[in-house]
Amino acid sequence: MRGTYLFSGWLVASILLSGCSSQRIVPESMEPLVDRTVLFRDVLASPESYRGRVLVLGGEVLKAKRLQDSTQIELLQLPLEDGEEPSLDRQQSQGRFLALPQEFLDPATLDEGTRVTIVGEVSGAKTDRLDDVEYRYPTLIVKHLHVWPVQSYGQRQPGFSFGVFGGMGAGGRSRGGGGFGIGF
Repeated sequence: MRGTYLFSGWLVASILLSGCSSQRIVPESMEPLVDRTVLFRDVLASPESYRGRVLVLGGEVLKAKRLQDSTQIELLQLPLEDGEEPSLDRQQSQGRFLALPQEFLDPATLDEGTRVTIVGEVSGAKTDRLDDVEYRYPTLIVKHLHVWPVQSYGQRQPGFSFGVFGGMGAGGRSRGGGGFGIGF
């Protein structure tokens, strides 16, 4: 009987650990090229100094537009959290940047508010109008683009999840009870 419990515990632990493995956002072949020592604020201050460096940046799409022979994506930079996913907290942003895909990307496929993680090469800066002022946007040539699924409150994303629940009760005299369960 004890062996059955040990096997069951091992099985549950194996399932939980396999569910914790996450997908790779930065392709393995690009990882050695990425310079993780460069911060966005440094690039924002002096984009030309970082020309040619490959970075991983997160952001929220503000606007995507078709240019003569390419696409330009304007992003609000957002710090990356666990799993290279951009933060949901826009207050943590340090500025804006432009991402330039190497091939045509239909702007209609990137709605405003879409969160993305980009592996890109710093190519310099572009000055453009932002409301009534001139704004200097760092520019990145997109090497890899990961689009995060839109999450709305109460929407369940496909994937592994589990819950743990339990309960206890007390009754008169010698009546008592308890329970524990694991749900998948």
